[in-house]
Amino acid sequence: MKLKIDRVARRPGYTIGKMYLDGVYFCDTLEDTDRGLRQDMPLDELRRRKVSGATAIPAGTYTVRMDVVSPKYSQREAYRSIGGRLPRLESVPGYEGVLIHIGNYPEDTEGCILVGRNKQVGAVIDSTKTFWELHAMLAAAAGDDDEITLEIC
Repeated sequence: MKLKIDRVARRPGYTIGKMYLDGVYFCDTLEDTDRGLRQDMPLDELRRRKVSGATAIPAGTYTVRMDVVSPKYSQREAYRSIGGRLPRLESVPGYEGVLIHIGNYPEDTEGCILVGRNKQVGAVIDSTKTFWELHAMLAAAAGDDDEITLEIC
């Protein structure tokens, strides 16, 4: 399965994107501020430009895993039914533990990707419903041993 996020609104404090699944629009996304990072940049440059907990991940293509337990989210009621196994991006340079998860506002991201509907300036709504729809599709793909990738541009 191929996911793609097309970042369409870069604002101070947040970034809005459109997420596509195998080329079909699925939902909107909310990330931290896009500071122009790219996956192919030298790590020292990424670290200089990154503001910890307030910077969108570098544009690039990443593998998404569905089998890693998040220490942070595994204890939260919202994720108990899946044992804290949230979609996790692998090998993001300069970042660790980048997830796709529920949230509505920039302060909920800390470098992760929030999913929902961008019907409010600087936020997404319907995040819980959107997350569970996405999770079901990703879990099915992972269960079929389909490689899941996410391209961010």
